[in-house]
Amino acid sequence: MENPRKNTEIAKMELANRLFFRLYQCANMLHKTGTRAVEAQGLTTQQWAVLGALSRPEAADGMNVGDLARYLMVSRQNLSGLLSRMERDGHLANAPDGRDRRSRRITMTASGRKVWIDEAQPNIRRYYGQALADFSVGDMAHTLHYLLKLLDNMQRIDGEGAAAAEDGQETTDDAGA
Repeated sequence: MENPRKNTEIAKMELANRLFFRLYQCANMLHKTGTRAVEAQGLTTQQWAVLGALSRPEAADGMNVGDLARYLMVSRQNLSGLLSRMERDGHLANAPDGRDRRSRRITMTASGRKVWIDEAQPNIRRYYGQALADFSVGDMAHTLHYLLKLLDNMQRIDGEGAAAAEDGQETTDDAGA
């Protein structure tokens, strides 16, 4: 007799594999097609994300590098080169943070704001329309709900991994004492 519980687990793992593979493909296609949507402005999807983060009302005074990295869910190291290129291109300014002199505050320049609002935004809206063609408002709301649920679970895993790494680091440090 077949074990229905085992069959359910096998089916669940096969679906999980397909889901994560499709998510991987979507991320790659977002990078490829999204960059194409804003390439005339000299932007990539990563730069688009930075400008989008800095364009929010709560970031009107800029963001320190650590907060920006956490918001975008990237490492400070990965963000560093990107910010340098964007500063070189005149989209961003980088100055000491008035609240913490050890930290750097990133702000969008007037030129960066013009590129973002006047040039990139119309292309991004057009891209969204194309990428979400045939999605109803309900489809978008449900997709967002499930992506947020997945993101919460992944953040929990990330936090557990960081805690485990810290515990391992303490154990290593204690062993040498």
